[in-house]
Amino acid sequence: MLKIAVIGLGDISKIHIPAIQANEGAELVAVCDNEESLKDSVENVNFYTNYLEMLEKETLDCVHICLPHHLHYPATKACVEKGVHVFQEKPLARNAEEGLALVKLEEENKTIKIGVSFQNRVNETVEKLREIIYSGEYGKVIGIKGLVTWHRPKAYYDVKPWRGKMEYAGGGVMINQSIHTLDLMQLMGGEISTIRGSIDNLVDHGYEVEDTASASIQFANGATGLFFATNANAINSSVEFQVVLEKGKFTIKDSILTSADESGKKVELMEDMKLPGSKFYYGASHAKLINQFYTCIEKDLQDYIHVKDAQVSMEMIHAICRSSETKKEVIWGYSNEQR
Repeated sequence: MLKIAVIGLGDISKIHIPAIQANEGAELVAVCDNEESLKDSVENVNFYTNYLEMLEKETLDCVHICLPHHLHYPATKACVEKGVHVFQEKPLARNAEEGLALVKLEEENKTIKIGVSFQNRVNETVEKLREIIYSGEYGKVIGIKGLVTWHRPKAYYDVKPWRGKMEYAGGGVMINQSIHTLDLMQLMGGEISTIRGSIDNLVDHGYEVEDTASASIQFANGATGLFFATNANAINSSVEFQVVLEKGKFTIKDSILTSADESGKKVELMEDMKLPGSKFYYGASHAKLINQFYTCIEKDLQDYIHVKDAQVSMEMIHAICRSSETKKEVIWGYSNEQR
């Protein structure tokens, strides 16, 4: 029986905790949050306000980190140094530099697993689309499009001010709302060659982070990518993710994968499972990914999303920001210069 703890009892913990409790091979034994008022929010577990104290007093197999972005690196590092596996919420870190520090941490501690929650990778529609791409039946990838048009009012930032500050969040719509889309674009497109991007604020909420971003991505295999994300929409519309192959076009929208022929006729191929009572964009794949990670711990497998996998999206964000600042195309690689 795996002994599990959760650090951070904010919104996303309400997805993690039920998944932990539903796993017959795991036991939630402790939770931690600096808000003492949350002490009784999870029944029959030990409560801490300091995760270092929790790591000292509890015997743990895995810790879920559900904290603001700036705490991902220090909390993960503390767990790894105690020999405890980590399942970490996205994003990997506050920025690409901290992401590289986590890559190094992973490389130096090969017996400790650090899994990152890019749960959209295991959505049924995404798995089916990857299967179609890898089959080669429709030829190679020509283009990828990722669109995220959501709404975040000023109150969203006011209730949790860290979300609007670079020091704590590391960014806005890219790192917080659309990082899953960036992750899927590189997953489907492969190695990136160059990125040209732009970030801006279309709505004046008075915060430091961007609410809108766009990018043109060139992949090493010749495919092109178009990325657009905004929090300035009137509502939270469905994410649209499209892959164009030489002999077919496939789109995921409203959690349904469709194909389209030359006449534009659509055929439904797959629909994602839904999680009742939660925000639609959370999907239902957190539990699937968590269960998979626990199996990897128990059987010492490597079939989970590693730090090095999650670092790619951090570097994409970094490149888009650099390109926006310099008005130049950025050659792929964290240390490379713009053209």
